[in-house]
Amino acid sequence: MNNLYKCLLVGALMIGSVSCSGFLDTAPRNQLSPQTTWKTADDAEKFLVGCYDGWEDGGTLLYMDCLSDFGYSFHAHEGFNTIGNGTMTPSAPGASFYNYSIIGRCNHLLDKIKDIPSISDAQRKSIVAQAKAIRAYQYFTLNFLYGGVPIIEFPETAEQAQVPRKSEAEVRTYIAKDLDEAIADLPNEPAARGRIAKGAALAMRMREALYYGDWQIARDKAKAIIDLGVYQLEPDYQKLFTVSGQDSKEIIAAVQYVETTRPLYTSIGSMLNNAVGGWSSMVPTANLVNTYEMKSGLTIDDPSSGYDPTHPFKDRDPRLAMTVCFPGANYIAPLPLGGTKIYNTLDRELSSKPNPDYPTAANNSSKTGLTWNKYTYPADQYSNVWSANACPIIFRYAEVLLSYAEAENELSGPSADVYAKINLVRRRAGMPAVDQSKYGTKETLRELIHRERAVEFAGEGLRRADIVRWKTADGKLLAERVLNGPLERMVGTVNMSGTDPYTRATINPSASATEKLVETRVFRPHNRYLPIPQFVLDRNPKFGANNPGYN
Repeated sequence: MNNLYKCLLVGALMIGSVSCSGFLDTAPRNQLSPQTTWKTADDAEKFLVGCYDGWEDGGTLLYMDCLSDFGYSFHAHEGFNTIGNGTMTPSAPGASFYNYSIIGRCNHLLDKIKDIPSISDAQRKSIVAQAKAIRAYQYFTLNFLYGGVPIIEFPETAEQAQVPRKSEAEVRTYIAKDLDEAIADLPNEPAARGRIAKGAALAMRMREALYYGDWQIARDKAKAIIDLGVYQLEPDYQKLFTVSGQDSKEIIAAVQYVETTRPLYTSIGSMLNNAVGGWSSMVPTANLVNTYEMKSGLTIDDPSSGYDPTHPFKDRDPRLAMTVCFPGANYIAPLPLGGTKIYNTLDRELSSKPNPDYPTAANNSSKTGLTWNKYTYPADQYSNVWSANACPIIFRYAEVLLSYAEAENELSGPSADVYAKINLVRRRAGMPAVDQSKYGTKETLRELIHRERAVEFAGEGLRRADIVRWKTADGKLLAERVLNGPLERMVGTVNMSGTDPYTRATINPSASATEKLVETRVFRPHNRYLPIPQFVLDRNPKFGANNPGYN
């Protein structure tokens, strides 16, 4: 990690003078003089670091579940609320992911590296492979969100970069070619934390295939990662999302931040609750809480599960408490405050004083009454939550196991191999093995795999993609069911003198719809894709029509 970021500033500055112009963020502003750069292997390495700078954004990853039924963002200026409730338009798209700056950097490196005479073939191959993987990941993100985008390689002018969008299938072919070539030349293990190795490129190929239902490719790429023998599950699930867990063998790729050199600004503080100075900008929902099984493995709608709606946090999948800070739970406050506190979002007053965490107390209070524990517990692990060294995970080994299970089940149905992969993930979390008598068909096992994936990766930015690719029994996108209608919070009270964090809160299931309402959400079939922002169409008249439903 240190090697990667010691030259980050130099690399970013070099790339900055050849990065993308405002019209599409795709065309070089100017060219560095050949007399000053592209002379040595060190020049190429510095430009590669510039390609890594922003290839994924940690803050965006943390916000992404706000586009789904599992997350909510109150602050409209951040743009995620607009997409979460389905009100985005081309002129007001909310958060925009349409950016070619990293693609432009990778293109420039790939074009110029061949001009360097004093670089070994092995080093050239490694740099090219990493740049192609980064470029492919960028196109994958654009393609899945927007449904077909221009492919722009080496424009010298803004006009040359004004090209029509390609079809989604054409972009997928381009991505596959880049990744397959990269995989062939990448080492099995990264040269340093933060670098892309073979496993990360395979994971990109795996996820892309999984999202589009190319089950054979998804299964094969997951199997290739497993066969590398490089990765393994972290025994402690919660440790993965802490500073002490950043070198875990489970992590295949993560966004790298260094507290004193390149910190993750604002995001951790934005996740925390109002009472400790947080912004509650991205919070989980009751929909997520209701998705977790009981610790017995039964779902909460099973009459024999023992689920008590007045104490909904009791006897649940252990991952619930490790992922979500719920009313009545203990949490550790950030520095300089520090110490263990009790989270209370249910009572308007505490000790005859207004409760700053009550949902309507302030803009910075969680409107759902919940807060994320992932990356924020314990908050005192960071010396400054507004400038933290958290490293949000992009790919980890549990995703490989569950992707293999999903793809193999879709191809061939349940098998001992599929159950074994799922059970590795469940047992690590403290959950029982899959009940094979209950989940013994492709359809029933699909239901369990979907739920397992939902709770395992809650808060990690994968949920939106899953609900716009999975379908219900009537053939509709799952998002049409879970993102239409009222988003509700829990209503009740917290016994602040109680000793059991799982039963301190007493929820009132009969609370009125008005008391529970957070917002009303809408998802129509065309919301599968985001609108192409109007500024893109204005700057590139050759782009073509906007996505259906946004014209």
